[in-house]
Amino acid sequence: MRIALLNNFFVPRPSGSVHLTEGLAKSLTARGHDVIVITAAHKDAPAEEIRDGYRVVRLPCWAPPKTRLSFNYDIPMTFGPRNLRRLFRILDDFGPDVVHQHGQFFDLTWMSAIWARRRGVPTVLTVHTALIHADRAAGALLWLGDALFVRPMTSIGRPHVVLIDWFIDSYVRSRYHLPEDRMTHIVVGVDPERFVGQDRSAAREELGIGDRPMILSVGHVIPFIRDRLPLIRALPRLVERRPDIVVVVVGNVFDGSFLELADELGVRDNVISVGEVPKDEVPKYVAAADVEGHDFHNFGLGTASLEVMAAGIPVVSVVREDNFPGLHLRSWENVVRVPEDDPVALADAILKLLDDPELAARVGAAQRRFILENFSIEAVTSKHEALYARVTSRG
Repeated sequence: MRIALLNNFFVPRPSGSVHLTEGLAKSLTARGHDVIVITAAHKDAPAEEIRDGYRVVRLPCWAPPKTRLSFNYDIPMTFGPRNLRRLFRILDDFGPDVVHQHGQFFDLTWMSAIWARRRGVPTVLTVHTALIHADRAAGALLWLGDALFVRPMTSIGRPHVVLIDWFIDSYVRSRYHLPEDRMTHIVVGVDPERFVGQDRSAAREELGIGDRPMILSVGHVIPFIRDRLPLIRALPRLVERRPDIVVVVVGNVFDGSFLELADELGVRDNVISVGEVPKDEVPKYVAAADVEGHDFHNFGLGTASLEVMAAGIPVVSVVREDNFPGLHLRSWENVVRVPEDDPVALADAILKLLDDPELAARVGAAQRRFILENFSIEAVTSKHEALYARVTSRG
């Protein structure tokens, strides 16, 4: 099968959708499929390259101003007459049997939807992010964008939509009103083996923290969605019990409010913000951690949380038991669930793990089994293969 994967984000840019796109491209190629990835240019990454047997094409892009509407996030845009013609030419030359789009609000999704409709090629769309905002005015604008642009695109392209968890499921149903036969649940996939055999001391020596208790918080710091504020609010109680405790935040900081709050609460000396690091360096920080937590607003577990779970490091999160339809997240078994907006409960859960290493080890081991059984990129690739076969057989 010939498969085109489109995502405005791709390596070397880090994000959850990037990890899934890259994992699918590599795994599908290894299974004998012809794969092309079309994405936006990024820094010094080559305009074209071959990675693990599949072709990557990066189109020239431009970056709109960073605003509160986009959570100060850098979103590359490729839309323009020249890129539209080039995209059509690339897809015509490649001749995909199916087009898999990642991200419902990216221009590569919209442009490829037009191509696929004209050529009669089926499309699959994975929705990774909900267009929501804490600010009422910004939220209204995003809702309007969904209504005026994304929903019409789902009518034009008629994609089969992949829902990665319960939150995206409820979001897609409320915003896009798709028929049931055009929606499928497939979780994101991770590579659990890249965390095996890491040296626990490497990142600790680099950070100069020695044997201090370390709470890792890995992933981009984004307003409202993953702002780290709940963790900082819990930190004074943690410091009271463990004065030497340190929170290490690894990821691009698009909102520094958590550092300002740490200053206000007098715990800034217990916070280290590393910033964005290359994908290959993340495992050393995970290996150094005693506990991890960053998903505290009940939007589900992101790729970073799943990867840490795969490494066997206990994860504390605000998450529903049925976050992944058909699977169960059981607190103090395969994750540690805490209530939302409860810094005391969050701090006490972390302290319980730090005070009981055997409990932390049991939770970590159960998390790894949970990921190996349900979230390996191989298992997820098989589900995508079945979906591709289904949509192509329908024409």
